[in-house]
Amino acid sequence: MILFDSNILVYSASNEYKYLRDLIKNNQGGYSIISKLEVLGYHKITTEQTKYFDAIFNIIDCFPITEEVISQAIKYRKKFNMSVGDAIIGATAKIYNCTLYTNNVKDFKNINDIKIVNPIL
Repeated sequence: MILFDSNILVYSASNEYKYLRDLIKNNQGGYSIISKLEVLGYHKITTEQTKYFDAIFNIIDCFPITEEVISQAIKYRKKFNMSVGDAIIGATAKIYNCTLYTNNVKDFKNINDIKIVNPIL
């Protein structure tokens, strides 16, 4: 299973990275609910972008933030001084046994108990 980081979803909306759309649509993957907040909560998002992201969020699985995810995110934040969003996304990958697809590999470099892939060519 793949967990798509917020940045991969955002990149997929651009023509430069449109190949990511097939990756997202054709794989068993999903997103952390925190990514929905990060993507749709962006203050400069356009109506067209909102429609695109809503469609993406409707076709891939959503991984909820559970108590177990929060407990793991707390460990990551304490140990690695991570942002709340990154800690939750990393913890979601661990708890749901997903490979994290992200372009921000450096944000997760210290976490050794999840697999990380950068799909940006």
